[in-house]
Amino acid sequence: MNLPGQLLGDFWYWLAWGLWLPLMGLALRLAPWRRFKNGNFLNVWLGMIVVLILIWSMKAGIKPGLDLHLTGIMLFYLLFDLPLAFIGLNLVLLGITLNGSMDCIAFALNGLIMAGLGSGFSFLIRRGVDYCVPRHFFVFVFLKGFFGAALVVMGIGLTFSLLYGVNAIYSWDYLLEEYLPYYLLLGFSEAWISGIVLTLMLVYRPEWVSSFDGSIDLGDK
Repeated sequence: MNLPGQLLGDFWYWLAWGLWLPLMGLALRLAPWRRFKNGNFLNVWLGMIVVLILIWSMKAGIKPGLDLHLTGIMLFYLLFDLPLAFIGLNLVLLGITLNGSMDCIAFALNGLIMAGLGSGFSFLIRRGVDYCVPRHFFVFVFLKGFFGAALVVMGIGLTFSLLYGVNAIYSWDYLLEEYLPYYLLLGFSEAWISGIVLTLMLVYRPEWVSSFDGSIDLGDK
């Protein structure tokens, strides 16, 4: 989950910058900055960024680009919604770049996958659950916070694997046998942590969860 700057050709990195810049501009324009007038909301957003910087800095891996770590992406998305999630996750990447854990040239490509696709997967899962299943507190926690978190991690793992396989960085057999299976374990861990944290926030601070609507998700219609 940390693509080094020397693993792919320059084309991929510069293409990523060309895509990342307009996406960041759009996110900055659409972000609900007025919500930060509530000091508690701003503190939670910044606090989550700091926590994720620490978590993303603690990674395990044996070969370049094959690092594994918890992400917290689905939880971040459910708390702050799409524009602020994209911006915040990119700030997490900026933090691990500044501490030397990621190459500057690879920032945009990592940002597109981790922040862009990660937030996009989270958005699609949330909308899919809302479309297919009646909204309810336990649906929100288990299908979005628990299973959704696992699916996001697995989706990111599949994306990195496809990128490495298509560019012949690692063989398909190696990726299928020695890399992708670990995302099942990582997804399970991510699901438990995300589900527990989300439940605690919904019980004690539901106003911190932007995507939660008590009048609908609690059945108070």
